[in-house]
Amino acid sequence: MKKIGLIVNPIAGMGGNVGLKGTDGDIYKEAIKMGAKPVSPKRITQFLSNLKNVELIHFLAAPGKMGTDYLKERKFDFKTVGKINKDTTANDTIKIAKLMVAEGVDLLVFCGGDGTARDIYDAIRLEVPVIAIPSGVKMYSPIFAINPIAASEILDAFLVDFIELIEKEVLDINEASYRKGILDTTLYGYLKVPKFPDLIQAGKDSSVFGNVEEQNKSDIAQFIVENMQDDILYLLGPGTTVKSISDRLKLPKTLLGVDAVFNSKTIREDLNESGILELLSNYQKVKIIITPIGGQGFILGRGNKQFTPKVIKKVGIKNIIIISTREKMKTFNCLRVDTGDRELDLTLKGLFKIVIGYGEELIVNIEI
Repeated sequence: MKKIGLIVNPIAGMGGNVGLKGTDGDIYKEAIKMGAKPVSPKRITQFLSNLKNVELIHFLAAPGKMGTDYLKERKFDFKTVGKINKDTTANDTIKIAKLMVAEGVDLLVFCGGDGTARDIYDAIRLEVPVIAIPSGVKMYSPIFAINPIAASEILDAFLVDFIELIEKEVLDINEASYRKGILDTTLYGYLKVPKFPDLIQAGKDSSVFGNVEEQNKSDIAQFIVENMQDDILYLLGPGTTVKSISDRLKLPKTLLGVDAVFNSKTIREDLNESGILELLSNYQKVKIIITPIGGQGFILGRGNKQFTPKVIKKVGIKNIIIISTREKMKTFNCLRVDTGDRELDLTLKGLFKIVIGYGEELIVNIEI
């Protein structure tokens, strides 16, 4: 049996559907006031439910909602490590991760976002490899499995085979700037992860600039604007490519948020899930416009969690418009979704048209 550490950040991702773009510090308290619900329990449950080589695992788990609560339900072999209070903090993650390393874990599994990854780095550096289950709002660091199912597949392989390890970047995202529409990322450090390119997400690429790229965005915007229909509500997702549509309409745009446009006028800015659902109850015809995250290829589930499964189901898959520049699409073998609803992800899987220019489309496969 191998010793596998397990740490769950119980508040990771809670800011996503309420539009807070993160839960660092005390922001999660504001998220709770706005009606946010925990995301991590469902993510860790998906991970544990799909493990196959269970008999090879001895978990060293953080107490309660940071780990053991989920193991007790499935009768895993485990030992509790450390102590926590009712309100958990980053210090709990750091302290418990250090204890696990001292007890000789072979690998540490954690469930959270970029903030949790920074805490894990602060605790263990490159001492033991990690598997990161995505449960945050942003997750731009290229250490995360593409979804909880992929994380379980990586662990199953690690348990039975020698797996090459590779150092991947942990990125520091300035949440204060992020909430103002500024994506400020710096390299924080490195963690070791099992080398599975198809199961671990890439890092977010910076937006590409240049005359050709900007003209491409302008062409896409012109095509979308010319084909916008009256009396249809358009929900514009994050990103510079989508912002080019607002620029064409001479409207303001929340760069890293969701805005609503109706009959060529902005009617709501920086919407969260509840705001979107309120609009959906008043507008019968709705379309969502989104663009993939550069480098990663995610169209849903990273950086635009305001588009929750409930929202997507109400709008309908056929009413989702994906746009992307040609240069960005060259970096993808496929596009990906990770909405948190496995059944919905399966319905999104398949071929999809991507608008890549004026009247120009590309057929791309969406994977989960």
